[in-house]
Amino acid sequence: MRIHTLDQTAREAIASACADVQDATDGDHVDTVTPGLVARPTDVAQVAEVLRAATAHRLSVVPRGRGTKLSWGTPPTSADVLLDVSALDRVIDHAAGDLIVAAQAGTPLADVQQAVGDAGQRLALDETVPGTSIGGLLAANTSGPRRVAIGSARDLLIGITVVRADGVVAKAGGRVVKNVAGYDLGKLMIGSFGTLAVIVDATFRLHPLPAARTWVSAPVSSPAEAQRLVQSVLHAQAVPAAIEVEWGSDSGPATGTATGVVSVLLEGREDGVAGRAATVRALLGETATESATDQPAGGATYPWDVTAAGDDRATAFKLTFALSGLADVMQTATETGVTLRGSAGAGVAYAALAAGTPVEAARTALDRLRRTCTGRGGSAVVVDAPTDVKSGLDVWGPVPALDLMSRVKDQFDPDHRLAPGRFVGGL
Repeated sequence: MRIHTLDQTAREAIASACADVQDATDGDHVDTVTPGLVARPTDVAQVAEVLRAATAHRLSVVPRGRGTKLSWGTPPTSADVLLDVSALDRVIDHAAGDLIVAAQAGTPLADVQQAVGDAGQRLALDETVPGTSIGGLLAANTSGPRRVAIGSARDLLIGITVVRADGVVAKAGGRVVKNVAGYDLGKLMIGSFGTLAVIVDATFRLHPLPAARTWVSAPVSSPAEAQRLVQSVLHAQAVPAAIEVEWGSDSGPATGTATGVVSVLLEGREDGVAGRAATVRALLGETATESATDQPAGGATYPWDVTAAGDDRATAFKLTFALSGLADVMQTATETGVTLRGSAGAGVAYAALAAGTPVEAARTALDRLRRTCTGRGGSAVVVDAPTDVKSGLDVWGPVPALDLMSRVKDQFDPDHRLAPGRFVGGL
């Protein structure tokens, strides 16, 4: 564990910029790095002051929301100050008539859903990691089952406020759904792991809560069967809100056997959902079952325990691929002993090797998954892993646009002080 220390002058500068500044503890570490200080601003002005002080004293800063994904990606090369924005936790505005909500970065997604749910609305983004905040959701670019019908955060974000590394507050977009200005800035922030700017608030368009929902699920015994069923649903008139696949090895790579479930979510008016559910049951076959719950047959989206820490963490991957490559990805998962869960309708899945898997086995699985996903128009990256395993893996893999990404980083953060090293290519 690397621990950062600050000289007294720098400590005093950060303390004068923010009302709540404390020494970091073991619980504040970012992967394997413990910052020197933790600053907890209560408003945007204090966020800007902390960043200005950090710039003046040449300090590195790592943003944190609710801390649910700090072990994701790669460890920062430096972390003098941990900028905790969890106190920025308000729903700023909910214009129900315009289907718009604005919330601060530290606001839990669950709180946003509760606030807009009272008006019969929802922010159609799934809470794939319990406790995730708005800022963390954007920075890590997580997505869940409903991506099939509604899209990801990129499709719902219409405005954003960030603070640059030099302390300048920047805004883009606005409160109007058709507003085009600033869309690119918001999209740049999504998935940037806090390396370009600190997100302080965001504005999204909302959707009405559906009157009814149901999951129709059926077991599958082979990757080919899973792909056939998924394709049949996609090409029917069922209009699914989500198509999930769960695939797990029964006996490990030695036997190459596995079982799985395909689950289809249908949402809308009660009569429409009932009719479409009947269509999907017919497509999935005699073994199909129906459940009016908010989760598919297997429950949580991720195939690993998101609350595990240290050596108890699984080695987890994010896989993307063309929809036609689903069977190939599932077959590779079977042969490498990987469990898989994700959106068969969007070509985004998460996979995991059990905690305790040796680094050699993890490297072999990653290499094979990466070859398969790349060959099917996608990619494979390491989301999380125990320290000794992650250090032996190429977390991000090849990135064709790395030169362009480096130039963007230089424009936003020329001194590379924001979360240095957490993103691809050491950005």
